[in-house]
Amino acid sequence: MKPDADPRESRGRATATGHGGRRPDTAFTLVRGAPDRPPGDDRHRPMLTRDHFRERSSLLAVIARGLDATAILLAGWIAHDIRMGRWVLPEHYQIALLLGALFTLVCFSALGTYQWSRGSSIPRQLRQVIVAWLLVAAVLMAVAVATKTNIHFSRQWMAWWLVLGAGTLVAGRIGLTLVLRTMRERGWNRSRIVLIGAGTQAAEVIERLRRAPWIGLEIEAVFSLEPRDSGSSAGAEIRPLDELGTFVERQRIDEVWLTLPAGAEVHIPEILQQLAHSTAGIRYVPGIQNLLLMNPAISEVAGMAVLDLNVTSMQGINRILKCIEDRVLAAVILVLISPLLLAIAICVKLDSRGPVLFKQRRNGVDGRPIKVYKFRTMDVDQPEFDKVHQACRDDPRVTRVGRFLRRTSLDELPQFFNVIQGRMSIVGPRPHALVHNEYYKHRVEAYMRRHCVKPGITGWAQVNGYRGETDTLEKMQKRVEHDLWYIDNWSLWLDLRIIALTLVRIWKDRNAY
Repeated sequence: MKPDADPRESRGRATATGHGGRRPDTAFTLVRGAPDRPPGDDRHRPMLTRDHFRERSSLLAVIARGLDATAILLAGWIAHDIRMGRWVLPEHYQIALLLGALFTLVCFSALGTYQWSRGSSIPRQLRQVIVAWLLVAAVLMAVAVATKTNIHFSRQWMAWWLVLGAGTLVAGRIGLTLVLRTMRERGWNRSRIVLIGAGTQAAEVIERLRRAPWIGLEIEAVFSLEPRDSGSSAGAEIRPLDELGTFVERQRIDEVWLTLPAGAEVHIPEILQQLAHSTAGIRYVPGIQNLLLMNPAISEVAGMAVLDLNVTSMQGINRILKCIEDRVLAAVILVLISPLLLAIAICVKLDSRGPVLFKQRRNGVDGRPIKVYKFRTMDVDQPEFDKVHQACRDDPRVTRVGRFLRRTSLDELPQFFNVIQGRMSIVGPRPHALVHNEYYKHRVEAYMRRHCVKPGITGWAQVNGYRGETDTLEKMQKRVEHDLWYIDNWSLWLDLRIIALTLVRIWKDRNAY
């Protein structure tokens, strides 16, 4: 799909309407759209839901899955050696172990066993694992009895497998947790955070985190709600609240924690407005009196209840799956279209003077600058070639070949090389020009959340008609709304659906020029 604001290849007339250039003063509307309904239904007002705030699986969960599967298989082998006196398993025992391991992973995932935070206690993890394993064992035995396959297995072997399975699962989880704690104590895998609120609640948070260095959280600063406050809070530097947004962006802060005293919730809109340009996660650490009034998803860190106000939804196993999907599809597509790429390159070179490829600086994941490739579609001799304007209909800078390439989106085929490099995804929010990001992040709510994931060649917004020139603020708001809905509802099937819709609708699109 079309890059929506080429830094050199565009001409503009974007106007700010609607809110008159101001962000609406909405306290918690960080996510537009609902998790179970695509944007576009005006009857559903943007709101936050519990699923938006749940901490998703991380790479740690992937490792834990591997350890759990290994533990189940190993326990079955040991149980067979104890009962039968030999390591070689009959084929039906091997099938039973594989099914048991597979069902364990599915059941553990469904029960949330892999959704723990870095501060979760070992006893809590072990309780979750043991309860989930007992449920798995009960279901497996029920299935065996119902299918009358239990007669083919030794009951003593099944009992040993149940006991050893619990032991190996517990040992694996304890070992993984201890290794991670040791790594964090030595400075690996640490996250940088800031606190907002310099009262007794912030001091308690600081003290708890200092007593638990294995969690791997470093407090970089505390921001006070009172302008006159300065100095330090429990040893942490105190800074004024009006420096929050700049500090978080420049210092690449990972998380912002709201440690607000009772009655200070009125400051939340101001805080979220300052963080609107950041991709840092936002957590709320309420006092007990506030916690009783809420019903959110809660994480536990160092024994504290922490509410997640903004968590990237595409992490851990989801990010790994998407990465595999992108690389495999991009490699296959590049092989298939290589003759077409060569033909287009020749046509571009013969049609006008200048390079075949055009390199654009855009924002990638977490807002980091990346270079995006595309075939050059504009004449380098045009006086506005180096200016940042959106391309419009009948733009005089567009070449004859370029007009066809832009109309069919063939100019963006080189971006599959960006996918192979890991800079982009096939499906994701379209990358905008850097200057347009600076413009719209002040005017469109939650705009920078688009950068929580890699930008894409095509996206949910594009297949729903929000492609090409965005000459009004409302159009950009709708595009962002669709992008955020995609981020919060990602799945492999959704990606495949978007790819299919792109192929179908690309020839009917009248917004590309």
